[in-house]
Amino acid sequence: MTEQPLLLVEDTPSLQLVYESVLRSAGHKVTCASDAASGLSKFKEIRPPVVLLDLMLPDRDGLDLMRDFLAIKPDAHVIVITANGSINKAVTAMRAGAHEFLVKPFDEQRFLAAIDNALAGAVLDGQPGAVTGDAQPPAEFIGSSEPMREVYAKIRSVARSMATVFITGESGTGKELCAQAVHDQSNRAHGPFIPLNCGAIPSELLESEVFGHVKGSFTGAISDKPGAAAQAHDGTLFLDEICELDLNLQSKLLRFLQTSTIQPVGATQSRKVNVRIICASNRDPLEEVRRGRFREDLYYRLHVVPIRMPPLRDRGEDVLTIADAALKRFSEEEGRSFGALSPEVATLFRRLNWPGNVRQLLNVIRHVVVLNDSPVVTRDMLPFELHHELEHKDEAPAVDVEKPRVTLDGLIGRTLAEVERLVIEETIASHDGSIPKAARVLDVSPSTLYRKIEAWKADSWKLR
Repeated sequence: MTEQPLLLVEDTPSLQLVYESVLRSAGHKVTCASDAASGLSKFKEIRPPVVLLDLMLPDRDGLDLMRDFLAIKPDAHVIVITANGSINKAVTAMRAGAHEFLVKPFDEQRFLAAIDNALAGAVLDGQPGAVTGDAQPPAEFIGSSEPMREVYAKIRSVARSMATVFITGESGTGKELCAQAVHDQSNRAHGPFIPLNCGAIPSELLESEVFGHVKGSFTGAISDKPGAAAQAHDGTLFLDEICELDLNLQSKLLRFLQTSTIQPVGATQSRKVNVRIICASNRDPLEEVRRGRFREDLYYRLHVVPIRMPPLRDRGEDVLTIADAALKRFSEEEGRSFGALSPEVATLFRRLNWPGNVRQLLNVIRHVVVLNDSPVVTRDMLPFELHHELEHKDEAPAVDVEKPRVTLDGLIGRTLAEVERLVIEETIASHDGSIPKAARVLDVSPSTLYRKIEAWKADSWKLR
């Protein structure tokens, strides 16, 4: 399979023998070393495209040895091997340049898949004209600001790995678009990309949505249903708003990550699946760990390669690039004649904070195009909220002004249920309709808000 031999650095004789046997049976050439000194010597001699490296070596720390390997041959793809209790060390290795990590014990399929992915990446990296971080944006991304160029470079770097990617960023910054780009540039691009919004599904249904269920396992289970994990077999499972998972389901997800097996609700047997996990959250996952709402062991398992999507206000001229592209696309769809933003609107767009980020900008452009028709977008065509936001920003009082005292006007005389509904609806409205943002402010799960909204809708239908 490979012209150049792989380098295996493993100090346990029995494991070295097993790994070597599996690799040779799969058609790979292998050179073995039992300690850091001989590993470094053989690396310099054969300059392998892929290295399998145990982080626990008798004469030296494996992480330091990996840094020496990458200093000699920066395009080498290092797969680190670690025990279950040292996942945080593997995460450190990934951030230091490792291509992938394997946690003992792992099965033969997982082992060989990691090797194949690393070899495929090594071949692509060695081709003339290989993609670099300076190339065009991946997928449907628009913009060339420095924060986004860093995102593009990280997407290309991690795409061909099996490492779990954890995407963070405010609502509307394009976290799902980022996940799709990682999938599209990976060796799994031919497989399915299955997104699942953990915050939009009631907690009692989430296990079924992720792992599936069998007929009759609970009320309403009228037939067998494959979960998102099974549907993503040989592809990518994207778990959006991962921090909304309750602790019980977090433990089941951790077991799935460790064993690559799923057991549908009501099933008596489990099955293996081959899935890459990408997750996202608009919360700080480490802060969620500190508050006891997210398992620390799951955090270290998922937070291997972090990608932070920058807010639109930090992307400079990207706001105009995105607006121009959206204006052209929406004008074609709606049969309008828009071609440009007026200088006044362009200046306004640069000054706004865009709390809803790219999603808010696209909604503004769509609003303008649907309700107007002109060659140029002028300020009077913009939604009222934008004028209000800019005026509010321009106020900037020079002296401290006492904040208005919160009153109960309009609430006295209402039932507690009515007060709760008013507070929830106002909070959602003040965050541009974002239920996850409103849930964060109210310190509840988004699924709680979705359930309440559905209940209100049901009540309104009963009154008709």
